[in-house]
Amino acid sequence: MHNFAKGAAVALLSLALAACSSSPEDDIELTKSSPEVLYSQARTSMELGNYSKAVRSLEALDSRYPFGPHKTQVQLDLIYAYYKLDDPASGIANIDRFIRLNPTHKDIDYVYYMRGLVNMQSDNYMFHDMLNIDRTDRDPKAAQDAFKDFDRLIKSYPNSKYAADAQKRMQFLKNRLAKYSVAVAEYYIKMNAWSAAAVRAQTVMESYPGTPHTERALEIMATAYEELGQEQLKEHVLLVMQSNFPDNQLVK
Repeated sequence: MHNFAKGAAVALLSLALAACSSSPEDDIELTKSSPEVLYSQARTSMELGNYSKAVRSLEALDSRYPFGPHKTQVQLDLIYAYYKLDDPASGIANIDRFIRLNPTHKDIDYVYYMRGLVNMQSDNYMFHDMLNIDRTDRDPKAAQDAFKDFDRLIKSYPNSKYAADAQKRMQFLKNRLAKYSVAVAEYYIKMNAWSAAAVRAQTVMESYPGTPHTERALEIMATAYEELGQEQLKEHVLLVMQSNFPDNQLVK
C-alpha cells in the first residue's frame, strides 16, 4: 500500500512537471501575441482541459495588459484554472486580489463560492482519499475558512445560484469540523485533561450542532463533568441526552 502511494505520487508529480513545462519558443510567442490572440489561446486551452497552458496565457495577459478589455474575465479564468490545477495558494491569492479590486462586481458571489471550493480543496489530501485513510486529525484551518466563505456567500447573496450547493458543502464541513473537535476532546480524555475535554466537546454543541457527532460530544461532557465533580453540569448534560438520545447507555 505504501509503495503504491509512493509510486502514484511520483507518477502524478512527473505529470505535473511535464504539464507545467514550456519551451523558450512558447514563451517568446506569448510575449509577441496581442491581447486578443492571448485570450483566444487561453480559452481554447481551458476548453481542452490544458489548464497549465491556459494559465501561461492568462498570466501573460494579466501582466502585460492589466487594463485590457478582458481584464476581469482574465482574473476570473485564472481563479478557475488554478482551482483545476489544484494550486490553492495561487487560487486564494488571485481570489483575494479580485475581491479587493472588484468588490461590487456582478460575479462577486461566484468568487466567494470559488474561495470556499479552493479552501475545501486545500483541506483535502488526495492520497488519503485514494487509500481510504481517515485524517480527521489534520489541521482544520482550511475547512474552517471554507465554512466561513460559504456562510458569507449564503448570508450576503442568498439568491445566488451557488447558494444551494454552498449550503450542502457547509453541512459536509460542519460534520468534518465536529468530528475533529470530538477527536481532540478524546485526546484530552486520554491525557486526563478533563476541563479541556469538556470545553472542546462543548464546541461541537455550540458551533456545529445537529451533526452525527453530537451524541459523542455529550458523552464526553458528561464524563468530564463527573471527573471534575461538576454534578450540576453533568445532570444538565444528561437531561439533554435523555431528550435527544434516550437509548444512550448513560441515561438508561
